Amino acid sequence: MITTSNAAISVADTQTYSHPIPNRDYILNLLKKSGNALSRKQLADQMRLNGDEELEGLRRRLRAMERDGQITYDRRHGYNIFNEQDLIFGRVIGHREGFGFLARDQGGEDLLLNERDMLKLFDGDRIQVRLSGVDRRGREKASLVKVIERNTTQVVGVLSVQNDEYFIKSENNRIPHEIDVDINQLMGAKAGQYVVVTITDYPCHQYRAFGKVTELLGNALAPGMETEVAIREHEIPHVWPSEVSSAAHSMSQEVIEADKLHRVDLRQLPFVTIDGEDAKDFDDAVYCEQRGDGWRLWVAIADVSHYVTPGSVLDQEAQKRGTSVYFPGRVVPMLPEALSNGLCSLNPNVDRLVMVCEMNINKTGKMISYQFSEAVIHSHARLTYNQVNAILTKPKSNLGKRMKHKYRALVPHINTLHQLYGILKNARTIRGAMDFDTQEVRFQFNKDRKIAEILPVERNDAHKLIEECMLCANVATARFLKKLKLPAVYRNHNGPTPTKLKTLRAFLAEKGLKLSGRDKPTPGHYDQLLSCIGERSDASIIQSMMLRSLSQAEYCSENAGHFGLAYSAYTHFTSPIRRYPDLLIHRAIRSVIRGEKTGSLLQRVIKSITGIGVESVKQISSAQRLDPRTCYPYDKIKMTSFATHCSQVSRRADKASWDVEAWLKCDYMREAVGEKFTGVITTVTQFGLFVELDDTKIEGLIHINSLSNDFYKFDGTKQALIGNRQNNIYSIGDKVEIRIAQVDMKQRKIEFNLASLSATNKSEKKSNKRNQNR
Repeated sequence: MITTSNAAISVADTQTYSHPIPNRDYILNLLKKSGNALSRKQLADQMRLNGDEELEGLRRRLRAMERDGQITYDRRHGYNIFNEQDLIFGRVIGHREGFGFLARDQGGEDLLLNERDMLKLFDGDRIQVRLSGVDRRGREKASLVKVIERNTTQVVGVLSVQNDEYFIKSENNRIPHEIDVDINQLMGAKAGQYVVVTITDYPCHQYRAFGKVTELLGNALAPGMETEVAIREHEIPHVWPSEVSSAAHSMSQEVIEADKLHRVDLRQLPFVTIDGEDAKDFDDAVYCEQRGDGWRLWVAIADVSHYVTPGSVLDQEAQKRGTSVYFPGRVVPMLPEALSNGLCSLNPNVDRLVMVCEMNINKTGKMISYQFSEAVIHSHARLTYNQVNAILTKPKSNLGKRMKHKYRALVPHINTLHQLYGILKNARTIRGAMDFDTQEVRFQFNKDRKIAEILPVERNDAHKLIEECMLCANVATARFLKKLKLPAVYRNHNGPTPTKLKTLRAFLAEKGLKLSGRDKPTPGHYDQLLSCIGERSDASIIQSMMLRSLSQAEYCSENAGHFGLAYSAYTHFTSPIRRYPDLLIHRAIRSVIRGEKTGSLLQRVIKSITGIGVESVKQISSAQRLDPRTCYPYDKIKMTSFATHCSQVSRRADKASWDVEAWLKCDYMREAVGEKFTGVITTVTQFGLFVELDDTKIEGLIHINSLSNDFYKFDGTKQALIGNRQNNIYSIGDKVEIRIAQVDMKQRKIEFNLASLSATNKSEKKSNKRNQNR
C-alpha cells in the first residue's frame, strides 16, 4: 500500500487506474533529492510499491518519461534526471530500411536513430536527441527528445488507395513511411498518378503524417514525368515569380545603343562561340592572335552583371536558384530565358555586352599578364564542338570540307586557337594537372521521350581547346581577386584524405601499381600514374578508383587552391548565365573597373600594396564611377554564406540529374530483362558486385546471395569477394557477362545475375595465383 502523500497521485490517475502510482513530478523530485541514479527497484522501494500492477505501472511510467526526455536510463546505474547539457543537436538522415542517423551539428560520428523515432521524423529534420546506448555493432544510439525544425513541407509520390483510404509513399527513399491523404482534397487525382502532397499534420507516435494534394503531375509513364518528379522531389525552384518575369520582359530584346557606350569596342575581332549541338545559352566567346613567339587570348563572357544588379528581384531569384539545372532534354535555368537565351546569350551576328579577360601567354604556356574590361563584341559564328573538331582534325571529311568552306574567313583564327591549345596542353602536363579521360554517354530520345539509344560522347580537341581557354580566364580572375584581397568565392578542391588514400594504395597494390608521394601525393603523382595505365584494359576502373580518392570541389570564401587542376588559386568567372558564383565574381571585377580612376592616389596605393595596377583593368574615362558599397555590397561573412549555399544547390542539381538519368536507364532496361550483356565490375561491397555495362555505362548490382556457387566474403584490402571453398575471386576491373534479372523502377535500381566470368579473367587469375605461389 502507498503511504506517500495523496498529492503525489494525480486525480486523473485515481479515476483511471485501480492501483494508481505517484505522478511524474514526484518521481523527478525523488531523483533530484537522491543526487544519484536510482534503479527501478530503488524507486519502487522508496514509494512503497510492491504489487504487480503497481510495479507494472511504474515500469510504464518510467518508459514514458524516458521517451519524453524527462529522465535518462543507463543499464549499469539506472534512472536519472535528464540534463539539458547532454542534448545533442543535428540533422536527420533517413534510410530506406526505416531507421536513420543523426548528423551532429558539432561533427563526429553519426548517431543511430531507431525505427520508432523515425516514424515521427522526415529526412533533413533538425532535432534534439540524447544518447541511449550502443547497438550490437558498437554504434552509438540516440533517442528523440524534440523536433526543432521540419525540413519537409511537400512530398512527391504515386497516389495509392486501400479500403477507400488514400496515401502516398515518397519518391525519396530516405522517407520510407507512408503519408495519409485527405480524401476530400485530391484535386481530381486518381490512384496510380503522381501527385505533390503538402503536409498539414506531421507524424507522431499515434498517427501517420497527413496531407492534401496540391499538384497533380499526371500518369507515372507520361513523357518527361521523371524530370517533373525530380524537380519537385529535390525542391528545385522552377516557377518564375510574376515580378521576376515582369522584370525580365521589361528589358529590350537587343542591346540598346546607350549601353554600348563607355565600353571597349571589340566588335571588329572575329570572336566565335563553340558549344554543344543542343546548347541554347552561350556564356563565352573566344579569339586568339599570335604575337611574336607568344599569344594574346581574349575570353569574352556574357555581362550578366550589367542587367542583374545586387538586390534586384532578378538577383534574389538567381541567388535562390544558385545554378541552372541540366536534365536530359531539359534545362531549369538560373535566369529567365529572355536573359539566358536572349539578351545575355552571346548569339551570333548581334552585338552583346561582355566582361573580357585579355591574356598574354608566352611560348611555354605561362600567363605573363592579364587585363579585364567591360566591352561590346559581335560574335561572328555559333560553332559546335563537332564542327570545329572536323576543321581541326578531320579536314578531308565531308563535314570538315563543308565547315572549312562555310567558315573560311574564320578557319585561320580557329587554327591559331588550336596551336595555343597545344602549348597550354603541354604546360598542363608540366604543371602536373590531372587529366582524367572518362567516358560519358548521351541519350537519344524517341517521339515519346523514351530512350531510343544510349550513345558515347566523344571529348574531342574542340572540347579541350575551350576548356583550356576557360581555365586561363578563371586562373587570371583568381589571381586578380587574391592580390586585391577582395571578399570573393573561390572554387577549392582538396587532395585525398588519409583514409581514402590508404584504400587507393591497397587497390593499386593488387593491380601491381603504385602511387608516389607517400602521405602527400601531388597532382603530378596522380598524373604520372594516369600516364602509365593508358593501354591497360582496366584503365577506366583504375581512373574511377583514383577519382573516388579525391574530395568533391566546393565553393569557399577562403582560397585553398585546386588540387586536381594543380592551381594555387582558382575561381569561376566564365558562366554567369548559369552559375551564381560567377555573377558575384563579375560584380567584384566591375567594382574595380568602375572604381577609382586610373592614376588616382588610391590606385597608386593599391598598386604599391598588391601589385595590381592599371595594366590589370582597362577603364574608359567617360564611364560613370560606381560606389562599391552599392555595386559590390559584400563582406567576408556574406561571401561565406554565398559559398555554402552555392555548394549546396550545386550538389542538389547533381543529385536531381542523377535521379532522372537513373529513372531513364531503368525504363530503358525494363524490356531487356533476361538478356545478356558484358560489363566490368566497378565496385565491390559486402553485399555484392556493382557492374557497369560496356556500351551503355548502365550500372547494376549482382547481389552476393545470387552467387550460389560458393560462400563469399568481402576483402576490403583487395576490394574483392573471395569464395571460401573454391577460392573464386571477383574484384574491381574484372570483365563479366551478366543477365538482367530485375528492374526496380521505384528504387531506380537494376539487378543483375552473373552469367559467366570471362575466360580471359579466369586465366589471368590462375596465372596470378601461380605467380603468388612461386
